[in-house]
Amino acid sequence: MESMREIRNRIASVQKTIKITNAMYLMASSKLKKARKALEETGPYFDSLQRAIAKIILHTDLSNERFFATDKEIPEDEVRHGYIIITSDKGLAGAYNHNVCRAAEEELKKSPYDVIFCIGKSGKNHFERHPELRFRMDEPFCYSAGTPSLWLARELADHVIELFLSGELDAVHVVYTRMKNALTANTEMIQLLPLRGQMFPSNIVEDSERYLDVFEPSPEVVLHKIIPNYVKGMLYGAMVESYAAEQNARMTAMDSATDNARAIVSALSLEYNRVRQSQITTEITEVISGAAAQE
Repeated sequence: MESMREIRNRIASVQKTIKITNAMYLMASSKLKKARKALEETGPYFDSLQRAIAKIILHTDLSNERFFATDKEIPEDEVRHGYIIITSDKGLAGAYNHNVCRAAEEELKKSPYDVIFCIGKSGKNHFERHPELRFRMDEPFCYSAGTPSLWLARELADHVIELFLSGELDAVHVVYTRMKNALTANTEMIQLLPLRGQMFPSNIVEDSERYLDVFEPSPEVVLHKIIPNYVKGMLYGAMVESYAAEQNARMTAMDSATDNARAIVSALSLEYNRVRQSQITTEITEVISGAAAQE
């Protein structure tokens, strides 16, 4: 049986842990609010871009547009994919990083020509330990997963667009975590490039907007200029969604850790009281025995 001093030390240690986990919970809560606000502020702009593209598509032949998928068939094991894998820099977020890495691994097993771009040190460190998956990591375009920024989304999107247009990549995907609500977050993969016509359904264009504006020098050229901004917006949205999901996962993990620590303190307090009661009983018994011996 542990001594009273040992139990007191354990209680003090767990109470310090509670302070840390509670502080991390509050920090994650604050960051989650900022992430949601950023997504709400940028959402209308990129929704407008999507409507603009859908409007131009109504009056444009996409057969010569390089950003859109063609009828060219490439064997699945020869397709050169690019995967932007979004994780976090730190752990203590439950299965957040594990789920993203596992989903990306399943895709990397399909082709030996894949290129990955990591946002987040956890993902980068994970795939550096698994070279058997036969991929190429584009080291200069692997970033730390801090607060999402349009600058980072623009930098990475410009690079993958260049690789796609030059023919070095046949498709570009983003593997990230999307938070549906406070309790549910799913790992998803979206296709950045090539685009498909069904991504821009005609029903998102208002009837009053279905007329053809005057585009200079042509609708095709305007479309070719707008699409890179749309791709950057999709990537930025995935980054913000992942950041929000990370903070939500960390909140859940820290809240659970705090509850578990409090349960441990409660159990240790009960054990401490039992040891203390036993010690007091022993001392009383010794006093009574000593008094009886003197008589």
